Amino acid sequence: MAKLYFKFGAMGCSKTAQALITKFNYEERNMKVLLLKPAVDTRDGDTVVRSRIGLEKEAVAVGEKEDLRALYLERYSDCNVIIVDECQFLTPEQVDELADIVIERDVPVLCFGLATDFTTHLFPGSKRLFEIAESISEIKSVCTCGAKATVNARLDDGGKIVTEGSQVLLGGNDRYVAMCRRCWLKQLAAQK
Repeated sequence: MAKLYFKFGAMGCSKTAQALITKFNYEERNMKVLLLKPAVDTRDGDTVVRSRIGLEKEAVAVGEKEDLRALYLERYSDCNVIIVDECQFLTPEQVDELADIVIERDVPVLCFGLATDFTTHLFPGSKRLFEIAESISEIKSVCTCGAKATVNARLDDGGKIVTEGSQVLLGGNDRYVAMCRRCWLKQLAAQK
């Protein structure tokens, strides 16, 4: 029986690499995979999913108004599994549409992404996944102090932590660093 999976973690924990490895595993068993990414994520090109370790694959980019259930039924119903990278950027409605595919078509949907933004608040797509996913697992990441990283700290051009601004600001190691909450709070206090 298919499930809706949410695999989350802080920046740099290998979410995208694991999504692409999972895609490979399904394809190695002669299964067809629909790889999706939110269109807002243009860091590596409009239709490319790329991990920090260099793995990359073409994906279908979906806008925030795209009906994912209709997209699957109309164009990709021959796919045996759906994998979503950067799922935090999905809308709650799109998460529900993916859940409908799981139930109606018995197709597993694996979502990989962040739980929280740089202010430590849940992304709307991630919040909905926590509410309805049948399987939720954390991909661990480590702070420079050795503790588990839980905060996706956003940095300004001078390397200081930023706590205000738009929820979505694309970037990698140049803009974000995974930290434990203790180190994040300590650095915020030192900046004042």
